[in-house]
Amino acid sequence: MHYPLLHPTTSFDAIILAGGNYPSHALPRAILAGACHIVCCDSAFDLLEPSLIDRVDAIVGDGDSLPEAAKQQYKSLLYIESEQDDNDLTKATRYCRMKGYHRLAFLGTTGKREDHALGNISLLTEYAKDPDLQPVFITDYGIFVACTGDATFESFTRQQVSIFNFGCTLLTSEGLRWNAYAFQNWWQGTLNEAMGSSFTIHADGQYLVYRTYEAK
Repeated sequence: MHYPLLHPTTSFDAIILAGGNYPSHALPRAILAGACHIVCCDSAFDLLEPSLIDRVDAIVGDGDSLPEAAKQQYKSLLYIESEQDDNDLTKATRYCRMKGYHRLAFLGTTGKREDHALGNISLLTEYAKDPDLQPVFITDYGIFVACTGDATFESFTRQQVSIFNFGCTLLTSEGLRWNAYAFQNWWQGTLNEAMGSSFTIHADGQYLVYRTYEAK
């Protein structure tokens, strides 16, 4: 697999907006502004800029985070799933899957409560197991992608890179300042650095890669 850098004009089939911190960095804001299809978790809809409401395909969740007035005003956009086994992010992802959207950018997944942020990031590994989905988590500082096996990543000199192991027994790298290994704890794979325009990871399982927008 090859994972390019993101640019303001990078397009996705749909944007999923969660209820964490609303994007403030120029890159996620540009990607959101250029979206053709936006799917909002119900806790995120009132964060959305009014100029983007006409791009909203659906407001997804159990509906408990929407004021009654909004439920009435936007009832044509509501897609309610009352089951509580999955969170609203997964319900929104399932909705996109049903609609045939494959390339998905997730915004607003971090910030505010740390337990929600950790839970959301861990879900990226689950979504990436679906061969029909290409999910990317975009924050105000960088991007998360979930990978399995060998992968190459576009980068730039001194881009900050972190690798989180989800079960690999073999994990090595080329093009990073410090060679990766099968980290046993998440902190061990943090704070690495790209040496040039790309780096490669070889692995026998699943892992997360985080790349910053800015060089150190």
